[in-house]
Amino acid sequence: MTQERLLEVKDLKVHFNTPDGIVRAVDGVSFKLDRGETLGIVGESGSGKSVTCLTSLRLTNLESADVSGEVIFKGRDLLKITKEELRQVRGKELSMIFQDPFACLHPLYKVGDQIAEAIFAHEDCSKQAAKKRVVDLLGAVGIPRPDSRYNDYPHQFSGGMRQRAMIAMALVHNPDVLIADEPTTALDVTVQAQILDLIERLKTDFNVGVILITHDLGVVADVAQTVMVMYAGRPVEIGTKDRVFSQPLHPYTWGLLESIPHVDQKGTRLVPIQGMPPSLIRVPPGCPFHPRCPHRFEPCDKDVPELYDRGGGHPDACHLSIEDKKRLWNERERRRRKVAS
Repeated sequence: MTQERLLEVKDLKVHFNTPDGIVRAVDGVSFKLDRGETLGIVGESGSGKSVTCLTSLRLTNLESADVSGEVIFKGRDLLKITKEELRQVRGKELSMIFQDPFACLHPLYKVGDQIAEAIFAHEDCSKQAAKKRVVDLLGAVGIPRPDSRYNDYPHQFSGGMRQRAMIAMALVHNPDVLIADEPTTALDVTVQAQILDLIERLKTDFNVGVILITHDLGVVADVAQTVMVMYAGRPVEIGTKDRVFSQPLHPYTWGLLESIPHVDQKGTRLVPIQGMPPSLIRVPPGCPFHPRCPHRFEPCDKDVPELYDRGGGHPDACHLSIEDKKRLWNERERRRRKVAS
């Protein structure tokens, strides 16, 4: 069955001019999102995940940034449509759950009224009808006694409830695409699991495409169908969740996976990635990951590896041969299992 293509980003670049130099926040990102699919975008802080999605919604100030590429949504390039056309799409057909709900909710206005405001921005609706929709949505996202909590202020909600309220706001128009930017940040493990389960359930109920931004591969393990790993503003590996977790191809992905604790393998030590992510003003020549990579060799410090699919729909950007990648990953896995046993 042919899936409906909702969003396609092509060679997106976002560069900021600063007194210290050009910040190459996003430097050539391409991906696709179909209806009913969850795409997990993973990488350390500063890898370009949030800027990619914010720019796709034109929430980046285009006047202060050099932006190129295409963001195709239902046949239209969102980077080229007028501001009025954009207002009809953003928040209605494409919505975003922001990272910090407490900063996004106004402390002096009731939570229910703030969600209702999102309805009035796109529809001519009575206050009574809007309130009913908001109450129904608050209940749908798991907030108890939604009719009474409608009149609460943000400080009266717990962190998990504020995040649920932001999800309700993003879903108020039943959008086609939902972007969740670190939706479980600062939440405890139990609430984190509840939020992820909620997003997965709502994706099915509302039949939307979801982009989940996170620094933690473990977060996307249960919800994403496709994973894009980013480093220094560029994708370094894209594949199905099963492929990325069972046979990752890029050394950076290996490092991210080895930093995830395994509850079923006691005694296994976490292996941190050595060094720090590079400055996006002074990205190293060649492969940007090579200063931190234990498997670097001669071409890595000179030639930038292109994102290349060697077959099977699992492209990566690394100079190592596919045979060496499989061998090195399998050796790492054998060592980890030996330590755990």
